[in-house]
Amino acid sequence: MSPVTAKAHKNLHKVGIYSGHAAQRLVPAAWLRHQRERLLRQLQTLPRAEQNAIRQRVHYCNRLSAPTTLPPTTSSLADFPREKSRSYQLDLVAMLRYFPSHLRFCHLFGDVTDIPEVPTLVKSRPIADDNHNSVLLKLNRVRHYYLPRDRLSHEQKKPLAVWRGSCHQDHRRRFVETFHDHPRCNIADIHPNAAGKPWHGDFMSVDEQLQYRYIISLEGKDVATNLKWIMASNSLCLMRRPRFETWFMEGRLEPGVHYVPLKDDYSDLDDQLAYYDAHPEEARAIIRRANRYVDTFRDQARERLIGLLVLHKYFADSGQLPPLDLPGGD
Repeated sequence: MSPVTAKAHKNLHKVGIYSGHAAQRLVPAAWLRHQRERLLRQLQTLPRAEQNAIRQRVHYCNRLSAPTTLPPTTSSLADFPREKSRSYQLDLVAMLRYFPSHLRFCHLFGDVTDIPEVPTLVKSRPIADDNHNSVLLKLNRVRHYYLPRDRLSHEQKKPLAVWRGSCHQDHRRRFVETFHDHPRCNIADIHPNAAGKPWHGDFMSVDEQLQYRYIISLEGKDVATNLKWIMASNSLCLMRRPRFETWFMEGRLEPGVHYVPLKDDYSDLDDQLAYYDAHPEEARAIIRRANRYVDTFRDQARERLIGLLVLHKYFADSGQLPPLDLPGGD
């Protein structure tokens, strides 16, 4: 894909999301609420395996298990203020409009790395046993769910590892300083603060990075933005075990199954690259499993249904809606 075509493809992704939001705002909220009831009834007609898969995702993203009381300082759609995080707000409002506008909720936008004290709608949360108050929704889709088509096979790609990004975190900085001149790697910090340093480099588009056989995924403040498009590609993803997760459920990813695990200090990067150079069939097997994992997030109707169920459970757990007995349970 040429640079011009790649840029046009990414712009189409943005236009598609924003135009979808604009179109939905023209739809009466009463009709959307009726649609929610219809979609929930359709859930009963799905095959049991599909019901189970949906139920598991709902309970993974919303792990609340007991009734809870929200504080008085909550928002509702009726009085939701316009916020700077426009992409987050548009994604959240698009889901909230399927529900009565008086329902109350807590929300946090941006890179959320701590667990709130009360049940809160978030984009990201720590992967932890006690993260129940962090209720995941599919937010900031413009940035996090751009999945370009990969036109190269694994074998056609450069047999090198690539990473580009800004090193605001110590672990990223250490990684780049260690591997920027590694013969198997094309790794650089693109932030202007690194200008003049030997590890500073030029920006590379997603399509330029997809020309490489191996792509490193490094978490930033929370999740690694590039993880989803790497796993959707024919490149092999290498990363440390993730610390944070989003709607993509990074906590469900299995090392050696969906990605190649790296030690916390990345000291085994060279060994891993050498191993998968010598065992391309194993690399392709991981890539296929990663692709299948990403495919479960591509059905937009199914994604919307799961989001509605996550929100319904949130409102039910906070005593604002009657509980919904999800089918597919044992």
